[in-house]
Amino acid sequence: MPGWYARAILHVADVDRSVDFYTGRLGFSEAWRHADDGRPLVAQVDREGCELILSCQWPDRYGLGLIFISLDSEDFASARAGFERDGVAVKEGHWGYRLMIVEDPDGNQLYFPYPEA
Repeated sequence: MPGWYARAILHVADVDRSVDFYTGRLGFSEAWRHADDGRPLVAQVDREGCELILSCQWPDRYGLGLIFISLDSEDFASARAGFERDGVAVKEGHWGYRLMIVEDPDGNQLYFPYPEA
Protein backbone atom coordinates (compact mmCIF):
# COMPACT_ATOMS: atom_id res chain seq x y z
CA MET A 1 0.00 0.00 0.00
CA PRO A 2 1.74 3.19 -1.13
CA GLY A 3 1.58 6.42 0.83
CA TRP A 4 -0.28 7.07 4.03
CA TYR A 5 -3.23 5.06 5.23
CA ALA A 6 -5.43 6.01 8.18
CA ARG A 7 -8.60 4.85 9.91
CA ALA A 8 -10.57 6.76 12.50
CA ILE A 9 -11.52 5.19 15.81
CA LEU A 10 -14.89 6.12 17.24
CA HIS A 11 -15.46 5.25 20.89
CA VAL A 12 -18.82 3.61 21.51
CA ALA A 13 -20.60 2.09 24.51
CA ASP A 14 -21.91 -0.98 22.68
CA VAL A 15 -20.13 -2.37 19.62
CA ASP A 16 -23.10 -4.48 18.49
CA ARG A 17 -25.50 -1.52 18.68
CA SER A 18 -23.05 0.70 16.82
CA VAL A 19 -22.38 -1.85 14.07
CA ASP A 20 -26.16 -2.21 13.65
CA PHE A 21 -26.52 1.57 13.30
CA TYR A 22 -23.66 1.99 10.83
CA THR A 23 -24.64 -1.01 8.71
CA GLY A 24 -28.43 -0.81 9.00
CA ARG A 25 -28.92 2.94 8.76
CA LEU A 26 -25.79 4.49 7.23
CA GLY A 27 -25.06 1.88 4.55
CA PHE A 28 -21.72 0.60 5.85
CA SER A 29 -20.66 -3.07 5.81
CA GLU A 30 -19.01 -4.84 8.69
CA ALA A 31 -15.40 -5.71 7.75
CA TRP A 32 -14.28 -7.47 10.93
CA ARG A 33 -14.92 -7.81 14.64
CA HIS A 34 -12.84 -8.76 17.69
CA ALA A 35 -14.35 -10.13 20.88
CA ASP A 36 -12.88 -11.13 24.24
CA ASP A 37 -14.72 -13.83 26.20
CA GLY A 38 -17.64 -13.42 23.79
CA ARG A 39 -17.94 -9.66 24.37
CA PRO A 40 -17.39 -7.57 21.22
CA LEU A 41 -14.66 -5.00 21.91
CA VAL A 42 -13.80 -3.64 18.46
CA ALA A 43 -15.28 -3.79 14.97
CA GLN A 44 -14.62 -2.08 11.67
CA VAL A 45 -17.26 -0.83 9.27
CA ASP A 46 -16.56 0.25 5.69
CA ARG A 47 -18.37 2.19 3.01
CA GLU A 48 -16.72 2.98 -0.33
CA GLY A 49 -13.22 3.43 1.10
CA CYS A 50 -14.36 5.07 4.35
CA GLU A 51 -13.21 2.79 7.17
CA LEU A 52 -14.25 3.40 10.76
CA ILE A 53 -13.16 1.42 13.79
CA LEU A 54 -15.74 1.21 16.58
CA SER A 55 -14.27 0.48 20.01
CA CYS A 56 -15.79 0.17 23.48
CA GLN A 57 -12.44 -0.13 25.25
CA TRP A 58 -12.17 3.44 26.61
CA PRO A 59 -15.43 4.42 28.36
CA ASP A 60 -14.21 7.94 29.15
CA ARG A 61 -14.11 8.68 25.40
CA TYR A 62 -17.58 7.48 24.36
CA GLY A 63 -19.28 9.87 22.00
CA LEU A 64 -16.45 12.40 21.71
CA GLY A 65 -15.51 11.58 18.10
CA LEU A 66 -15.80 13.91 15.15
CA ILE A 67 -14.89 12.95 11.61
CA PHE A 68 -15.15 14.78 8.30
CA ILE A 69 -16.33 12.71 5.33
CA SER A 70 -16.12 14.33 1.90
CA LEU A 71 -18.45 13.26 -0.89
CA ASP A 72 -18.98 14.49 -4.44
CA SER A 73 -22.33 16.07 -5.32
CA GLU A 74 -23.96 12.85 -6.52
CA ASP A 75 -22.80 10.76 -3.55
CA PHE A 76 -23.77 13.52 -1.11
CA ALA A 77 -27.34 13.69 -2.44
CA SER A 78 -27.64 9.90 -2.50
CA ALA A 79 -26.26 9.52 1.04
CA ARG A 80 -28.55 12.19 2.44
CA ALA A 81 -31.61 10.66 0.78
CA GLY A 82 -30.65 7.23 2.12
CA PHE A 83 -30.05 8.52 5.63
CA GLU A 84 -33.39 10.30 5.71
CA ARG A 85 -35.21 7.30 4.20
CA ASP A 86 -33.73 5.10 6.94
CA GLY A 87 -34.82 7.45 9.73
CA VAL A 88 -31.42 8.97 10.51
CA ALA A 89 -31.61 12.45 12.00
CA VAL A 90 -29.77 14.79 9.63
CA LYS A 91 -28.84 18.20 10.99
CA GLU A 92 -27.51 21.29 9.33
CA GLY A 93 -24.26 22.70 10.63
CA HIS A 94 -21.45 25.11 9.93
CA TRP A 95 -17.65 24.90 10.21
CA GLY A 96 -16.70 27.89 8.11
CA TYR A 97 -18.90 26.27 5.44
CA ARG A 98 -22.17 24.34 5.34
CA LEU A 99 -22.29 20.83 6.75
CA MET A 100 -24.68 17.94 6.98
CA ILE A 101 -24.23 16.38 10.43
CA VAL A 102 -25.15 12.86 11.44
CA GLU A 103 -24.77 11.69 15.02
CA ASP A 104 -24.39 8.05 16.01
CA PRO A 105 -26.15 6.55 19.08
CA ASP A 106 -23.22 7.54 21.33
CA GLY A 107 -22.98 11.12 20.12
CA ASN A 108 -20.00 10.75 17.75
CA GLN A 109 -20.51 13.19 14.90
CA LEU A 110 -19.98 12.64 11.18
CA TYR A 111 -19.53 15.95 9.34
CA PHE A 112 -20.30 15.91 5.63
CA PRO A 113 -19.33 19.21 3.97
CA TYR A 114 -21.72 20.27 1.23
CA PRO A 115 -19.90 19.64 -2.07
CA GLU A 116 -20.10 23.30 -3.08
CA ALA A 117 -18.52 24.38 0.23
